[in-house]
Amino acid sequence: MKSLTWDQVNAWRLARHGLAPRVGFMEAVRRMIGVQAQVMSAAELSLCARVDGLHPSDVQTALWQERTLVKTWAMRGTLFLFVAEDLPLVVATRQIRKARYWVKHFESYGIYEPQYQALLEAIPQVLGDEPMTREQLAVAAAEHTGIHGLLPALTESSWGTVLKPSAFKGDLCYGPTQSRNVTFVRPSEWLGSWREIEPEVAAREIIRRYLSVYGPATAQDFGRWWGAGTRLATKTFKELEEELEAVNVEGHEAFALRSSLEPMESLSAAGVVRLLPMFDAYTHGLIDYDQLLPAAFRPLVFRPQGWISAVVLVDGRIGGVWEHKTRASGTTVKVHMFTTPDARVRDAIVAEAERLNDFLDTRVAVEFDAA
Repeated sequence: MKSLTWDQVNAWRLARHGLAPRVGFMEAVRRMIGVQAQVMSAAELSLCARVDGLHPSDVQTALWQERTLVKTWAMRGTLFLFVAEDLPLVVATRQIRKARYWVKHFESYGIYEPQYQALLEAIPQVLGDEPMTREQLAVAAAEHTGIHGLLPALTESSWGTVLKPSAFKGDLCYGPTQSRNVTFVRPSEWLGSWREIEPEVAAREIIRRYLSVYGPATAQDFGRWWGAGTRLATKTFKELEEELEAVNVEGHEAFALRSSLEPMESLSAAGVVRLLPMFDAYTHGLIDYDQLLPAAFRPLVFRPQGWISAVVLVDGRIGGVWEHKTRASGTTVKVHMFTTPDARVRDAIVAEAERLNDFLDTRVAVEFDAA
């Protein structure tokens, strides 16, 4: 079994995440396999951390004018931004395991499985490339199916909950906001193209991509990241065994793509400091590793109700947390480090914060809390 150090692994992950060195806009989204976006400003900041010269308007243009990005529910039932051409790959992988727990929600409205299936079939028929608000979609679905109980079922509940099954099937994604109302469109019509992929083929490609960015990793790591247990990962890791190699990272056993080992062994993360926003993809991948985030500090990063703090990365490890507040006079970045930083780290944090001047169109000042 090949031995690796955390320094080598951290350097590989930083490079593959587009954090050191930074990369282009679409390349950053593709490498992360989606940008978590239930807080849109955090998604934009995740991209800013990886892309020089990016502005929030670039993200909005890619979503709603160029349609090279798409926003929808995916891994862990959470909103993500994807490169548009990668969405069929994610959708196909989800088809291996189809959750049925949404049926129970509709039963409380007197809508049982046959009617629920009729709803799923109706949504891609009533949705096209013309954005529809949730009320418009609810009315159209009720008229199409003749199931009038759908209207309250779709409008009186958590909207994400009832539409996630259609998003997972690739029948629905977000459209541009109208006033304060979110809208939805059919991806194949909105994006202008769609490709069907065999689910097993898609799963193998998704896990290859996952390991190329988040690896070395275990089936359990992938299951947590994907949000569907370990059955899919265990089966697919087995199918890919000729492409994988077991490695030992300072006592932690996992799997890496064989093709990644030689470049990984030549890298070092020393000297890399980055500010990552809430819900960043890199941070989510560190949840179970004490070497990268000591257990004593984990509650400051992984908070209740699934909130993930903005963090300071020092040489690939989480060394602190930060937050920012913007007022008319400018933006203050407040940094709380877990241990007292040396001058090199402090200067690097200030330099990273100053990158936000243009992105936030404001003057940024940094304050350090006592460690």
